[in-house]
Amino acid sequence: MRVLVLGAGKTGKLVADIAAEHGHSVHVLDAKENREAAALTPPFVAGFDVIIDFTTPEAVIHNMRACLANSAKMVIGTTGWYDRLPDAKALAQRRGASLLYGSNFSMGVQTMLRLAEYMTKELAKAGYKLSISETHHLTKLDAPSGTALTLRDVVMRAANAEDIPINSIRHGEAVGLHVLEAESGGDRILLTHESRSRRPFAEGAVRAAEWLSKAKPGVYDFRDIFEKL
Repeated sequence: MRVLVLGAGKTGKLVADIAAEHGHSVHVLDAKENREAAALTPPFVAGFDVIIDFTTPEAVIHNMRACLANSAKMVIGTTGWYDRLPDAKALAQRRGASLLYGSNFSMGVQTMLRLAEYMTKELAKAGYKLSISETHHLTKLDAPSGTALTLRDVVMRAANAEDIPINSIRHGEAVGLHVLEAESGGDRILLTHESRSRRPFAEGAVRAAEWLSKAKPGVYDFRDIFEKL
């Protein structure tokens, strides 16, 4: 499989390394080489089976426009752009492209989301107060994290609540810590996922790209397909 990785940050580099470990041909474009998607010309895009984006909320919009308009298959690990998701979906559908997006490609996080839904349904009706905290490294651009927002959406739906508070902490080199807390007058329950490295995210993104390369064109949320990997 020919893979183009957009973004040469820590996660993007790791994605490229893991894709190579899986036996794929990999090309990486960093921000300087691809300002406003200038490098993503139709002939260049056509040379790859799947494109994986780990850039920034600003860059990913340009990248999606260029790639999806040319019927590419894209895996988007960047977060902070979901207000533009309807436009991206419409473009992919018009051009017969494939878009697979997710706030977190870790299988552990996806399992946590399933557990959070069950935990919330059981405890919300018993009057427990629910809250979320998330801790990441100082250089993380978005706060709350995309994973925390996804967790909040899951909890809000399960609890039929209008909002769930999120406490965002930026500290040192923390890769990622997400905690769902349920508290009553007599006890407290914590559901926690702690990332010790970026590898689970990168591994999941590569496996998602392998799945997307064989899937029919369409728009997919990683939460809906991760069990198929």
